[in-house]
Amino acid sequence: MEALSSIIRNYFINERYVGKSKKEKINIKAKGSTQTIVNITLLVLMLATVYGFLTFDYKNVDIMKAIELTFVNIKIMFLESRISNFTMGEAINGLGVTLSLTFLTTLISATVSIFLGLFAARNLSNTYVSNLIKGVVSFIRAVPTVLWVLIFAISAGLGSVAAIIGTSFHSVGYLVKAYSEAFEEVDNGVVEALRASGASWWQIVFQAVIPSSASYLMSWTFMRFEINFMIAVAMGAAAGAGGIGFDLIMAGNFYYNIREVGFITYLIVAVAIGLELMSTRIKSKLLY
Repeated sequence: MEALSSIIRNYFINERYVGKSKKEKINIKAKGSTQTIVNITLLVLMLATVYGFLTFDYKNVDIMKAIELTFVNIKIMFLESRISNFTMGEAINGLGVTLSLTFLTTLISATVSIFLGLFAARNLSNTYVSNLIKGVVSFIRAVPTVLWVLIFAISAGLGSVAAIIGTSFHSVGYLVKAYSEAFEEVDNGVVEALRASGASWWQIVFQAVIPSSASYLMSWTFMRFEINFMIAVAMGAAAGAGGIGFDLIMAGNFYYNIREVGFITYLIVAVAIGLELMSTRIKSKLLY
């Protein structure tokens, strides 16, 4: 009986304190000078933005009329879209060229990044080699893709070759970081157990590291594939690589046909959604 009364008494005591703690609000706002500085900075930026809009030299442009015309152009672009300067077959061919550039750059960069990522992982390589590779790929990532394309265009000339090399170069910098971090997440106990059993470095890689991080590798690769598709569209216009990006820049700047721009935009969005659905389906089949 005493045990039962003790249990009941403890229950009500705990309920009282736990219930009280549940009702109390937890203050998650950071107080102090840091929060004050952040608030002042945001206020100054907001006031500077408002002041900038009020003092811009609009060259006698009627802002309200410009906004109205912008919505009219958007309506024409997306509700009255059609092609007139090229055929549907040429549009599909342009998409094929852009997808080919995307696939090739992703394949090249993923293959190179797998090997560099293994040597960049701290649990699979020594500190000097890991830091060297990570430092180099950090520099590669810091330079935008379009600059790499222009750099390689000096030797290869503007076109698909420079676009493929430049995009692959930047993709390597992106994927090496992603792959190496995925390799470093592998359980060290498994790696040490294989080493203790006499397994070679390549056996550890192919029997433990890559199988354990396969889902991460595939996710990062598909993500870069989607990024490379958008880059291929831009490089088709900026670097003369052809494809749907070249048709887009011609429709927008040369013909100034906003209806055609809207049609090409619909095609690009449809392909991007299709790539996302395809990558999700492939990952679900291979990994689950």
